[in-house]
Amino acid sequence: MVMAGVSYQPGTILRETIHSIRNILGDSLDDLTVERVVIGVFYTGVKLSNGQGGLCFTPIKAIPGAVCCPSSARAMPASGELRGRKATAFLEGMFADQALRRALGIAVLNALSATCWQVRPPMNYTLKTGANALDQVIIPGEGQVVVVGALAPFLKVLKRQDCRFTILELDSATLKKDELPFYRPPEDAPEVIPWADLLIITGTTLINDTLEGLLSVVKPGAQVVVVGPTASMLPDAFFRRGVNLLGGTLVTKPDELLDVLAEAGSGYHFYGRAAEMMVLRLSDHGGTI
Repeated sequence: MVMAGVSYQPGTILRETIHSIRNILGDSLDDLTVERVVIGVFYTGVKLSNGQGGLCFTPIKAIPGAVCCPSSARAMPASGELRGRKATAFLEGMFADQALRRALGIAVLNALSATCWQVRPPMNYTLKTGANALDQVIIPGEGQVVVVGALAPFLKVLKRQDCRFTILELDSATLKKDELPFYRPPEDAPEVIPWADLLIITGTTLINDTLEGLLSVVKPGAQVVVVGPTASMLPDAFFRRGVNLLGGTLVTKPDELLDVLAEAGSGYHFYGRAAEMMVLRLSDHGGTI
């Protein structure tokens, strides 16, 4: 469902989120720098000079020629020179062609969002830490579910409950054998998504600039959920486009988290240790961390 007065052009959610962060942090945003960066196998993480951390999925498959040093160097041309750079410089990289620069920018955006929650607690939505989005989603018994991305925890529940569902995924090789009958290629999204009563979207769609297009074809009344560490940011721009719930990650111990990422760690290694799951949803009563 296209909402009046809202743009669904690629990148608008990220741009509006930057604008919201600027409104909250003001001139103090320009004083923040990136103290540490780790681009791990599964996730990219950062620590800001104010001690806040942020995460984003590492889009390894989006790096062309990643088997060759000269070609791979073009994916992250400033390696070894990132420490101490202004946080705002990384935000500009979110709109570059290089996938790793986009992921790094989103990780910084998520760390800045955590900063905003410390400065100004949520007012028109709730932020609940230690909560799993999977437990907050109402799966329609007779309705149609569409999952964008190989979101294993959600797919496991849908299969167990014998639901009617479709999986839109860039790489079918990421799916299990019993999930392949439900697979549709991403180009089928305009045909599949308008039928969804529940739409679950991976936050990595922020990296490849497809999220806004997916949201533009959602039918009225559908429940829309965006999940994953990549979508751990101020939620206003999502809510304006019909998203009901964000399931993200709040970094609690940035240095410990980055150590885990540097050793090829994933969520299995850092949840409950250096980060917590969180759920953001609209509320008439406001909310706090």
